[in-house]
Amino acid sequence: MGPVTSTVTQQASGFSPDRPVRTFEVRTYGCQMNVHDSERLAGLLEEAGYRRAGDGADADIVVFNTCAVRENADNKLYGNLSHLAPRKQADPDMQIAVGGCLAQKDRDSVLRKAPWVDVVFGTHNIGSLPALLDRARHNRTAAVEIAEALQEFPSSLPARRESSYAAWVSISVGCNNTCTFCIVPSLRGKEVDRRPGDVLAEVQSLVDQGVLEITLLGQNVNAYGVSFAHPDEPRDRGAFAKLLRACGRVDGLERVRFTSPHPAEFTDDVIEAMAETPNVCPTLHMPLQSGSDRILRAMRRSYRAERYLGIIDRVRAAIPHAAITTDLIVGFPGETEEDFQATLEVVAAARFSSAFTFQYSKRPGTPAAELADQVPKAVVSERYQRLIELQERISLEENTAQVGRRVELLVATGEGRKDAATARMSGRARDGRLVHFAPGAPGSEIRPGDIVVTTVTGAAPHHL
Repeated sequence: MGPVTSTVTQQASGFSPDRPVRTFEVRTYGCQMNVHDSERLAGLLEEAGYRRAGDGADADIVVFNTCAVRENADNKLYGNLSHLAPRKQADPDMQIAVGGCLAQKDRDSVLRKAPWVDVVFGTHNIGSLPALLDRARHNRTAAVEIAEALQEFPSSLPARRESSYAAWVSISVGCNNTCTFCIVPSLRGKEVDRRPGDVLAEVQSLVDQGVLEITLLGQNVNAYGVSFAHPDEPRDRGAFAKLLRACGRVDGLERVRFTSPHPAEFTDDVIEAMAETPNVCPTLHMPLQSGSDRILRAMRRSYRAERYLGIIDRVRAAIPHAAITTDLIVGFPGETEEDFQATLEVVAAARFSSAFTFQYSKRPGTPAAELADQVPKAVVSERYQRLIELQERISLEENTAQVGRRVELLVATGEGRKDAATARMSGRARDGRLVHFAPGAPGSEIRPGDIVVTTVTGAAPHHL
């Protein structure tokens, strides 16, 4: 899944009728899973009586929902915590909470590095946040609680959705894969799946509230069903395809997306479900990571480049205009120029509409961090630039091919950074491409959440 940074601002209520209302915000770093978890954190605090903070106002409670995938996530968190230290010193009643993957990883060291933090909680017990804030405030000492296993599936918790027309729906948490570069399984735990009926009940509830688009979330959606199979029966390997088709039968649900599949477990029944279910969007985000079979083996990615390209070919045969995106890592330990050239060749063959590209980040606690043949940073940086240049060219060519086409957009807010300055609006096409458009004559009253149709008149690498 690609990286996301967002901020959810809420406002906390007082803890008695005699106390003033307290404010809070949730700052989110990392993937879509974290964004969805932050909606749950906001919902928990709102249910506990908290309210929205005014724009630009300093919140009484600041909650960080963190990422641990790359080193810059650590630096960003501790830098932001340092910026809050003077405020905390001036106002001891202010509270700072750190949760998410980095909190699960660093545990007590969060307080060692930032002793002014009040609460530390992990990925398995986000539902404990209100109680931990109460405990820290009452005891006047930090409350640290890191659970080793999932206490409550996050989707059973209240949520304050950031959008009234698009929503995340978790189908699983955790991961059973052992990629050597990835720390997520040790922080999120083994895969735990929700029952299809629970997922569909949430989808129906969201549609009843006016949601038009849902994104099914899982670390590996293709493994969906592994944890609810009967122990004496084989796993239902068609569970995810069946779930997609079931979403297609929900009246009023206009769009279904999902992230992220794993190439090793990607099966043709999913391709068939995508092609035959009208509200499943013609887009696929499937991480490649490397085009070198040798590096894929070292990463413990249990597929090879030929299989990956074969999946793409079958997707495009069934869904000709599908937009395919990916994740790529440059500079994995032991990567040679020959390995990197193999990645460039696969990227050129796959013709991704876009890609999240990353320079390898050494993460303590992962097998890859212990490998001796780390690639020099200068070499990684140079290769990274070459990959970016290739993908930017391909993205522009793929987007230029869209010019002249009529596309259906779900109008969104916050997608275009220059929308206000340029008096334009933005939306996502069914294939996930970002499209900027003029709203038309004054009084047309196009609003976020509306579905409109427009003709593509121009293209850039990252938008139409």
